[in-house]
Amino acid sequence: MEQKVNALMLRAVDYNENDKILTLLTAELGKITAGIKGVKKAGAKLKFAAQPFCFAEYMLAKRGDKYTVIGCCETESFYDLRTDIMKFYAASAAAEAALALTFEGDECREIFYQIVNTYSDMCSGDECFALIKFLTYALERSGYAISAERCPLCGKSLTGEDKLRFDMAAGAFTCGDCGEGLGASRVTYNVLRKVAGKSYEEDFITPDGQKRALRLIREYFVYKTDNQFKALSEYIRML
Repeated sequence: MEQKVNALMLRAVDYNENDKILTLLTAELGKITAGIKGVKKAGAKLKFAAQPFCFAEYMLAKRGDKYTVIGCCETESFYDLRTDIMKFYAASAAAEAALALTFEGDECREIFYQIVNTYSDMCSGDECFALIKFLTYALERSGYAISAERCPLCGKSLTGEDKLRFDMAAGAFTCGDCGEGLGASRVTYNVLRKVAGKSYEEDFITPDGQKRALRLIREYFVYKTDNQFKALSEYIRML
């Protein structure tokens, strides 16, 4: 049986001498793995289909429960993500998050379209802000939403507060007086409110705030998924 799917290539692993095993995030089938033959050979026609961040229409052959890529028509290569080291690691962090937060056989169309749009935003603009926006969205869709609202314990407004904490178990910012967990900065709180489309303090939107927000997201991600998030760690190190 043959089937066409719109897919984003998230991961490629070497298999045998000239083949690879791809992890594809698809609009139609969710996350799947598929073999692709001969792509390590010089001049292989489908070599592009195993490149990082390839967004394409993949033709799949299915035998039993296994897929094989037999054709591919590229929709977008997101070439800029492979030529700019910062954008490359930001895009890799988004792919790593999508891998960890999706499961084979589950419908994940919303995350699929969000990461495609994120890659387009990364190519044309601030990859850091686009990454934060994608990570918070993917966490929310996976049941791990980050709350940047009032303190959930006492109801106090956190706007203007210099002393904040972040409760890992609850995924929420709290006031410093009654909260537990990691110390959190005012800039981190405001960056995450901006990403969520909420009101925020303009003076506290800074490049350092974006870096702090990514650090908090990384710690929260590791806490919730037990995934070490190596690509994000490297991106943060380079900021």
